[in-house]
Amino acid sequence: MRQLSKRAWRRSRTSWDSKRRPVSDLPAVKRAEETIVEKPWGYEVRWAITERYCGKILHVQQGEALSLQYHEHKDEWLLVVRGCVDAELGVDGGELTTHRMREGDSVHLAPGIRHRLTAVEDTDIYEVSTPEIDDVVRLEDRYGRAPK
Repeated sequence: MRQLSKRAWRRSRTSWDSKRRPVSDLPAVKRAEETIVEKPWGYEVRWAITERYCGKILHVQQGEALSLQYHEHKDEWLLVVRGCVDAELGVDGGELTTHRMREGDSVHLAPGIRHRLTAVEDTDIYEVSTPEIDDVVRLEDRYGRAPK
């Protein structure tokens, strides 16, 4: 077996990854603070946005609520990782049903599902979705963001 000199080994470790791509082609590592979006109910950290998916962390402050909304195209999963929220869910103009979601609970929100989250306590939620981050139809909003 051929051995590399220390210089050649060091050069191979700093110039190429395991698939023999130049290191310059590798993705950049960045701080999550660079992607914080302030919201009236708290904030979201957009930690992954690609052409195929989006990943966010929603931090909802106690007593605050997201809009009653639905999405025309966006398909999303929510996972409560800390805290507790009341999730109001409804389909096709029917009544909303409230579900208490605690740490470890998840819900799939397909396009068209009406939903609103209200934080019972400070809550962190992982959201993984298709990439249509601006696909929001607001029906009600306590912060004045819904159309009149």
